[in-house]
Amino acid sequence: MTEEIRQALLKGAPVSAEPKETEEDIVLNMSLRPKRFSEFIGQKEIVDNLKISIQAAKQRKEPLEHVLLSGPPGLGKTSLSHIIAHEMSSKITATSGPAIERAGDLIGILTNLEKGDILFIDEIHRLSKVVEEFLYPAMENFQIDFVIDKGPYAKTIKFNLKPFSLVGATTRTGLLAAPLRNRFGIFYNLDFYNVQDLSKILKHSAKTLTMDIDDEAAEEIARRARGTPRIANRLLRRIRDYAQVQKIKKINEQVASK
Repeated sequence: MTEEIRQALLKGAPVSAEPKETEEDIVLNMSLRPKRFSEFIGQKEIVDNLKISIQAAKQRKEPLEHVLLSGPPGLGKTSLSHIIAHEMSSKITATSGPAIERAGDLIGILTNLEKGDILFIDEIHRLSKVVEEFLYPAMENFQIDFVIDKGPYAKTIKFNLKPFSLVGATTRTGLLAAPLRNRFGIFYNLDFYNVQDLSKILKHSAKTLTMDIDDEAAEEIARRARGTPRIANRLLRRIRDYAQVQKIKKINEQVASK
């Protein structure tokens, strides 16, 4: 099933949606997110390669090359984007493809970026074609071209931007236009997590949530999480609710399997 889901995502086919998160879930998810590479568990090869790219960019005193992160929901694309900003000592501006409806929306964002800033666009595959094409010169030459007036009086004005790094995240690589995809110098596909890594994530999350959980319980939850940290943490929070109501002090495998 894992391989079937992966292939569907690469082709741009829809997969079953996760349950909609509550406001409490979103807030708790943010508190459980790793803040630096040393806290990020799993995706070792990707993390190691990103560390090298970041170190090289810092040594050259240049912005990091544009980064594209793909993979199913809940695997850490947003977390990695914020970690990249932290490790680069850069400010991050976060938005999403559906939120940028017009080229004018993008102009406002790009012109407010400072040198070395990170622009994170989630669901980048949902950018409109007009906005996408407007982004090309911004990524390639740190310029934007916009037209004033119409007809014979129309003029194209070039506006220089401060060098920035774009980090794009997508669950639907197959929907990205090739010209956009090719402008990313760094591209990684996040894969599903194994039970061992998910167990480590759950133990770390339990500590953050001041929960006492044993190794067997963490593994039981990890096996049910479909290779996804977001699902694992959601299950952990529901178990926390159950344990609190039932006045259970320590989460063992029996409690976790309920």
